[in-house]
Amino acid sequence: MIAVQAIAKTRPEPGVEIVKVPEPSVRPGCVKLKLEAASVCGTDLHIYNWDEWSAGRIKPPRIIGHEFCGTIVELGDGVTERAVGDFVASESHIVCGKCVQCLHGQAHVCADTVILGVDVDGGFAEYAVIPWENARPTPRDVSPMIAAFQDALGNAVHTAMAGPLEGRTVLITGMGPIGQMAVTVCKAAGASAVFATEVSEFRTESALKVGADAVFNPVAQDALAEVLKRCPGGVDVVLEMSGHPSQLALAISAVRPGGRVSLLGVYGKAEQSIRLNDVIFKGIDLQGIVGRKLWDTWDQMGTLLSSGKLNLDPIVTHVMHYTEFQAAMELMKAGKAGKVVFTFN
Repeated sequence: MIAVQAIAKTRPEPGVEIVKVPEPSVRPGCVKLKLEAASVCGTDLHIYNWDEWSAGRIKPPRIIGHEFCGTIVELGDGVTERAVGDFVASESHIVCGKCVQCLHGQAHVCADTVILGVDVDGGFAEYAVIPWENARPTPRDVSPMIAAFQDALGNAVHTAMAGPLEGRTVLITGMGPIGQMAVTVCKAAGASAVFATEVSEFRTESALKVGADAVFNPVAQDALAEVLKRCPGGVDVVLEMSGHPSQLALAISAVRPGGRVSLLGVYGKAEQSIRLNDVIFKGIDLQGIVGRKLWDTWDQMGTLLSSGKLNLDPIVTHVMHYTEFQAAMELMKAGKAGKVVFTFN
C-alpha cells in the first residue's frame, strides 16, 4: 500500500496535523487528482480552532480542505465527461441531484448537500478523489494560485451577480478575502463605483489594491454619512459580507429605494434585528446567498477569468508549502493574511 501525506483533523480538539494515509483509490463516478495548489478558507480555521460549529459537525479523522486544484490522473468507472490530464478545480458542495431543489435548478441549496473537507475527506493532500461533476475544468492560463480558490471566488460572483451591476453603485460591507473578490468582480462587471467598509487596516489596504474606490472604517467614521455624501439617494446595491449586525443595519439604511441587498455574511447569533418596515417601504430586494449556483456561477466565473479583468493577485498574501500548515493557520488566526495558498510540489 502506497502512503501519501495529508492535513487532517485527527482528534476532537484544537489543531490539525500532517498524517500518512493510503493513497486514495478512484471510485465509480469520480476522478482522482494530483494536487497542484490548495487555499485555506475560514471554514478550515473553524476546524483548526475546534469551535462549537466544528465540534458538532466534524467526525475525526477527517482530511480537511475544500479549495484546491490539480490534474486528473485517473478516471472512475462511468466517467466520460472528464479526461486524464484535465486541469480542474474543486466545487466543495456535493449534491444529490434528486431533491426538489436540485430538480428545480437550485442545487446550491440541495437538501442533502455533502461538503468536501467537512462531511467527507477533502483536498489538503497529495491526491484527492472527488465526484467528476465537482472537478470543474479550468484553462491552463489560470494560475494554480488563483484556480485553487475558485470555490471562494464563486461565492463572490454569486453574491455580486445576483442582480445587475453595470452602471450601478455598490457598497460591500466586510473586506475579508471574499469581500475583496467581490470588489474586483463588481468592477469587472461594469459597476460605476464600489465602496466598502472594513475595520482592519491590513484588509483596507488590500481592498484598495483590488480596486475599491473608498473604504470606510465604521468604528472610526460615520460610514452611512460617507456613503450618502457620495451617493445622496443611497447606493444601488449592497453586498453584506461581514456577518456583523451593525453592517446589516447599515446595508438597509445605505441602499436606495428599490435597490438590492444581498446577504452572504454569516452571523455569530442567528437571530438579528432589522427595520423590516424600511425593507418593505423602500421596496428593497433582500436576498439570502449561499454557495455557488451549480453550474451557472462557474460559467460566469470562467467568463470573468477569461476576460482578464479580475484583479485577484493582491488577495493572495502568502504562498507556502503544505507542510507549513501550522504557520499558515496561525497567520489566518491572527488576521495577518488574505488568501494563503498551499503548494504540493
